[in-house]
Amino acid sequence: MIRIRLDKVTFSYPSKTILREASCEIQEGCYGVIGPNGSGKTTLLKLILGELKPDSGFLLRDKTLTAAYMAQDVDLDQYLTAYEATREGAHTVLALEAELMALEGQFADPAVYGNEKRLARLIDRQEELLEKFTALGGSGLEGQIRALLAAIGFKEHEFDLPVAHLSGGQKKLLGLARIIIGRPDILLLDEPDNHLDLDGKAMLQQLIEDFPGTVVIVSHDRYFLDMVTDAILEVDLGRIAQFPGNYSEYMFDKQVRLARQAERFQAQQKEISRLEQAAKRLLMWGKVYDNVKFSNRGKAILKRLDKIDRIEEPILERDQIEISLGGWRGSEKVLEVLELGKGFLSQEGELELVLKGINLLLRYDDRVGMIGPNGVGKSLLVRIILGQELPDSGEVILGPSIKPGYYAQEFETLDPNRSLLETICKAGNFSESRGVAFLKKFLFDYDQRDTAVGTLSGGERARLQIALITLSGSNFLLLDEPTNHLDIPSCEVLEDALLAFDGTILAISHDRYFLDRIATRIVALKGDGVNEYLGNYSDYESSQRQLRT
Repeated sequence: MIRIRLDKVTFSYPSKTILREASCEIQEGCYGVIGPNGSGKTTLLKLILGELKPDSGFLLRDKTLTAAYMAQDVDLDQYLTAYEATREGAHTVLALEAELMALEGQFADPAVYGNEKRLARLIDRQEELLEKFTALGGSGLEGQIRALLAAIGFKEHEFDLPVAHLSGGQKKLLGLARIIIGRPDILLLDEPDNHLDLDGKAMLQQLIEDFPGTVVIVSHDRYFLDMVTDAILEVDLGRIAQFPGNYSEYMFDKQVRLARQAERFQAQQKEISRLEQAAKRLLMWGKVYDNVKFSNRGKAILKRLDKIDRIEEPILERDQIEISLGGWRGSEKVLEVLELGKGFLSQEGELELVLKGINLLLRYDDRVGMIGPNGVGKSLLVRIILGQELPDSGEVILGPSIKPGYYAQEFETLDPNRSLLETICKAGNFSESRGVAFLKKFLFDYDQRDTAVGTLSGGERARLQIALITLSGSNFLLLDEPTNHLDIPSCEVLEDALLAFDGTILAISHDRYFLDRIATRIVALKGDGVNEYLGNYSDYESSQRQLRT
């Protein structure tokens, strides 16, 4: 059954047309929405929700179905507890409960129980409300909330934690629990996997798999899309292309479609050219020989050409960032970490160890993916390796000819007050014209050259930070969540550049697809050490499954 249908929908903001005669159909199941940054993925969710209206075309949604939307940045009352914030999402049940309580007060009114007709109407209304309340599981709401909180990783004693004390990942999962408890028919999720560690993504995956209705989810996590989606909606260049299956199936199907379209386009162009030449000759002969028959035949061919349903030329390549990391061999031994420890004083004045007994050895050409739950100290370890923080114990030894290059998750390496052009020209010792040309390789327009770095979007700052790494001449890359703010095409270009990089890589990431492509060793960081596994993320996951069985 079709739940949502877009039929030739056009939507524009004042400065840009986002969708142009876009069409798709959404039924039950999970739909992954992908596309370059700025292509209109969030706009599509808001059109489905009804928050935005099409300029033209039709967006049809079953009016009996309820939809709930979770934005990229979850907005929760910081003073509520985790339990209270989740309970607030049960809008319908809470409204029914409040109305039932108000009805109970009316039964005590003499003007009601003394009036048989009014009393009968009140009883009928109460029965109607109780039926709805029961159907929505109102009497078991507390149990549902507790079960849902447990499913997203909260311990019993954490139910009463204020939202302000939760991590970014916990807030994301709590935001999802809050809308699920309201029992909508359609979930519209805008990058719900951002800021989640691997355990959080596994919980998110389970919540989506258990949801009985339709899910439309914007995500750049290709591994996650492979695990949860039944179909892919690609939003690009104003159109929506619909593909059955998960992300990997979409990639294969897209290449096949493009090849077929290119073949059909070329064949049609050849036929159009043949007909145009024939019409041109007939019209010329009609004029030269004053032959009406020739002229009419030429005009008939031109009319036929006007009625042809033209096949669009497929875009086989679109603008992408250009990354050339280069690198150089350097020392055979790149990094050695020996019995490293680091802690911080708690509010009570006690030393709380974050890292303890960390040992790690990296050699030339190692591609190491570092994983571990949020808060375990992965970013802290990288900052210690770079000398930005000092360890309490142990030692960090960099090879004598090693030059590190650092990608910071929170963009700490960027000066927010500098302009784009100033930042690039300083890093590369460029003239203004060379700086502008270099920025273009990373998809920055000429008009953006004087834009302050602090006003850039997350994706733009990610591209700028990668641009700076390419200018650093590094042979040892330390990357902290490098794919977090990149769209899928940019992720793929980055991965290709890393695979061609002549040096050593240590990458912190929760992007399992990225780790599968670039990692040859996985390091799982724990508070009291590391576990190492040869191979990529899928090899690591396979070894963990074997341990569990």
